[in-house]
Amino acid sequence: MSHLAGFRTKRMPEPRLIFDQSNTGRVGCNVPVADTPEVDLSEVLGDVREDLHLPEVGELELLRHFTNLSHINFGIETGFYPLGSCTMKYNPKINEKTAGLPGFANLHPMQPVETIPGALDILIGVQEMLLAITGFDEITLQPLAGAHGEMTCLMLIKAYFESRGEGTQRHTVLVPDSAHGTNPASAARCGYDVKPIPTREDGNTDLEALAEALNDSVAALMLTNPSTLGLFEPNIEQICDMVHAVGAQVFCDGANMNAMVGTTRPGDHGFDCMHLNLHKTFSTPHGGGGPGCGAIGLKSHLEPFLPIPVVRRSSAGVVADYDRPASIGRVSAFYGQFLMEVRAYTYLRAYGKEKMADISRHAVLNANYVRARLKDVLPPAHDRPCMHECILTAEKYKKENGVRALDISKRLIDYGFHPPTNYFPLIVPECLMIEPTETETKETLDEFCDAMIEICREAVESPDLLHDAPSTQIVGRLDETTAVKNLDVRWFPPTV
Repeated sequence: MSHLAGFRTKRMPEPRLIFDQSNTGRVGCNVPVADTPEVDLSEVLGDVREDLHLPEVGELELLRHFTNLSHINFGIETGFYPLGSCTMKYNPKINEKTAGLPGFANLHPMQPVETIPGALDILIGVQEMLLAITGFDEITLQPLAGAHGEMTCLMLIKAYFESRGEGTQRHTVLVPDSAHGTNPASAARCGYDVKPIPTREDGNTDLEALAEALNDSVAALMLTNPSTLGLFEPNIEQICDMVHAVGAQVFCDGANMNAMVGTTRPGDHGFDCMHLNLHKTFSTPHGGGGPGCGAIGLKSHLEPFLPIPVVRRSSAGVVADYDRPASIGRVSAFYGQFLMEVRAYTYLRAYGKEKMADISRHAVLNANYVRARLKDVLPPAHDRPCMHECILTAEKYKKENGVRALDISKRLIDYGFHPPTNYFPLIVPECLMIEPTETETKETLDEFCDAMIEICREAVESPDLLHDAPSTQIVGRLDETTAVKNLDVRWFPPTV
């Protein structure tokens, strides 16, 4: 039987295609009378299409159609969104109000620099606050996303070694087996050979394996801290010393910076550079394909190679410096995602230095609360406190009941929650990665944990409920492989 009673559930209405609502001759707007002479388009443009196959609907039908579509979407404003390693925190509306100010929103990226002093003040303000938070010497906001920031850091490292005559010699990048997939991808994109470093059973980096892999062919180690196992690397200073001893660099994947904001600084751990996800840690909009902002921090020895322009203070005020002969060049157009930086500036100023640590403290507290409530039904992958996210395993349900982590996540949709991340990191069997962020209340976390506990009971007593889930949505279990390989998102007019 179903145990959904008492939980937030919502059966979605099945939408109709806007084309299926079309009626010939129906008009949804009043076209103004032309105040210019009529022109024969075929004389001006040549052959023109006579039929555009556009839907013909009234304004009310159009409004209802798109409003109903919006109700099918799931977002942070409609429910709990515990995607691990994604930091789906609430984006305060004041950020949007600030970014919508005409003085910011109406700027043109090709305006002369002397006409945008306020925009440059925002950029330098974000850079200086991020410097204080991360402990690095320089910041650039130009990369457009996290993976883009990773790649930019590796481009700086490559330029650094080439300037020392070691570009050919340093051809290997070390990547832990728990890393985000973008790490080896970024390294390969920059022309490096990638070598994995194993993780010990306690969740820490295998120092013996690392020592064996280190030599003068290594350019960098890419390390996520806290790791994707949700654990802080206790040997981080020793690791950085080991890598530096062979002349290599250490990159910090900052995807999990939410666990460290205001509490500890990667620049103080020994890292040479890192990327930050402003669209995660610093509350600019996240998801839907962007826009992102993958700012990077770096130590002074990598500064000459920064992408242009470098926004910095000078005796003349804040300037955009293009006179950088050793620069790797641009990595994006203009100044990066400017309005994302306005949002981040608003968020950082709202917290201030005094309250910044509240972000990481509450994020870690919430994750450990979820871990403690669920540990009897979903054991943690490692028996130690987690950081900003908890990594649980559903392996026993697969072995004893034929229920996978994916089945649990699909059933969670019926209970009104977005599923957590599944099967990552890959080294944890039947992995569920849950990141509640600091913006969720205890009541929300309790409701989520109650649902997970109930689903685990269903897994034992009625496993088919999970196999058939979700059952409350406009579609059920999809064949995701077929959907990817045979993508069909285009409407074709019906044939007569």
